[in-house]
Amino acid sequence: MAVGKNVKTRNRAKRTRLKISQAKHSRPRLSVYRSSKNIAAQIIDDVDGKTLASASSLDKTLREDVGKGSNVEAAAKIGKAVAERAIEAGVKDVVFDRGSYIYHGRVKALAEAAREAGLNF
Repeated sequence: MAVGKNVKTRNRAKRTRLKISQAKHSRPRLSVYRSSKNIAAQIIDDVDGKTLASASSLDKTLREDVGKGSNVEAAAKIGKAVAERAIEAGVKDVVFDRGSYIYHGRVKALAEAAREAGLNF
């Protein structure tokens, strides 16, 4: 019996989030979503179930600065923006949730830019 692509993706994301939940110690998580054309990140407080800060290549305030959301430069700008918004909301320490994506390319650029802008993970 063949397992579909969506099932494999969900299983990878579950595996990542299980490791995060074991090591997290009540810190919010920086969750990344990557599509072929855009990238988004949000800081989620799982205890309260609320989004504390978010940034996306589709945001009206960032769209002109980011341009095309499918490159490494755009991911870095989104990482910097989400870090600035998180610090404004009073969040400095987070856990990085890459989901089912490998830590490479746009995901890595977003994470490194968020670290440079002041987030600790």
